[in-house]
Amino acid sequence: MAPEEAASGIEHEDEEDEVEEERTEEAYNPSAPSSELFDVSTTVDPSYIISLIRKLLPFNVRDNHRDHGVNGRVGSVEEGSEAVIVEESTAVIASPSVQTFSNNRTDVMDIPDDHDGLSCRNEGGQILLDSSEHRELSAQEQAWEEYGCILWDLAANKTHSEFMVENLLLDVLLASLAVAKSVRVIEISLGILANLVCHEVPRNHIISTKGLVSIVVDQLFLDDSTCLCEACRLLTLGLRSSESVTWAEALQHEHVLLRILWIAENTLNPQLLEKSVGLLLAMVDNQHEVTELVLPPLMKLGLANILINLLACEVDRLYGDRIPDRYPALDVILEVIEVLSAVDNYSKVIALNKELLKLVLDVVKLPDKVEISSSCVAAVVLFANILADAPDLVSEVSQDVPFLQGLLDTIPYVSDDSEARHALWSVVGRLLLNVQEHMITPSLLNQYVSALVDKSDFIEEDLVDHKQEDLDEDHMSSKAFDIKRNARITAVS
Repeated sequence: MAPEEAASGIEHEDEEDEVEEERTEEAYNPSAPSSELFDVSTTVDPSYIISLIRKLLPFNVRDNHRDHGVNGRVGSVEEGSEAVIVEESTAVIASPSVQTFSNNRTDVMDIPDDHDGLSCRNEGGQILLDSSEHRELSAQEQAWEEYGCILWDLAANKTHSEFMVENLLLDVLLASLAVAKSVRVIEISLGILANLVCHEVPRNHIISTKGLVSIVVDQLFLDDSTCLCEACRLLTLGLRSSESVTWAEALQHEHVLLRILWIAENTLNPQLLEKSVGLLLAMVDNQHEVTELVLPPLMKLGLANILINLLACEVDRLYGDRIPDRYPALDVILEVIEVLSAVDNYSKVIALNKELLKLVLDVVKLPDKVEISSSCVAAVVLFANILADAPDLVSEVSQDVPFLQGLLDTIPYVSDDSEARHALWSVVGRLLLNVQEHMITPSLLNQYVSALVDKSDFIEEDLVDHKQEDLDEDHMSSKAFDIKRNARITAVS
């Protein structure tokens, strides 16, 4: 036989052997019956999600699980569960509907470095971990972070989130939060829960998981800003849901409310300031059952004074070097004060505070309103609410021409907000009614006229754009000048 023919024959035999091997493998590894396949409409392999959940188990639970083989149960976390544990798939296909919340997280975990192979010791000199154990733990935590961030992103999707809670993710996160020492692990766990609470089914599971809501509240007593941001975000979303009373009941205790106020008053982190004050906003701007639980104790603990002090700090910065990162915090501070100014039992406290009045005027008079337009609008509405409780204040500000100019500069930014526009024109109307020719100097009268002429384009455009609306609502009636506006977000009684 020629060498070429011999080689060809060998190749043909090899191909036949490969086909036979494939058939043998198929015989030993048949496809799962349809009843056992995951009925989940998703671009991500459900078995991959389960694999990620399994890898988030606390290390001691996971190690105990390995001792019983890969097919064993996962300790008490999976007791009584019918969840199927499978091997991790090789890849995850990103869904276009999945939002990413973990991209702006810190890049590394706060893990002590291994120095010269020395063992880790506590203050008493007791050996805790040798160098090899420490390196193994570091690698485990880094892997945990990677898997956790994937679940954090996937939890933003409704289908994925429901599948996760059905496969014991909440039990795993509860176990992790109970034993976690790494702030990064805590942050990721809270981030996953915050995404889950955006969806109704997972949110109900969170509430019904014993001890989970309380352990989330406990995270408010950490000192890490990233963990606190996620804890505040999670609690805010819970308060904004239909189960808000349950979350309010967990937060109503005095030591918890004091901690939230302390965080808001003392943090130097702009994002944490925004999130903590946003949590306060969710508590005071809510349904009656919620505000009854938390608003009286918050006011007793000094909420109003803390908000005014925070506003003073932010306004000082606005008149110095403006920092865009702080604008969201200014917005939410004004929103909380605006809500309080519309609550009957507490509006007088807001209206009679002279320091607050000065700060509100300063915000309205700020130049270059483009970047802080929402804050200026909130300040105008807040001032309208203040006038409803203290109408005599009109005479105090009627000679403040820069304030009138600031009001007129705000006209373009209230065009799409009918209630804010109503508030602005009610204030302008009160100011103009208070101007009497025989009681002011000619120079002041000229300044008023100049201000109106300078902003005549704004005034004309606004009146033309809302002509029919003004006719329908009869804005020139006395009602327009007796506005008692509830907060723009939700009325609080």
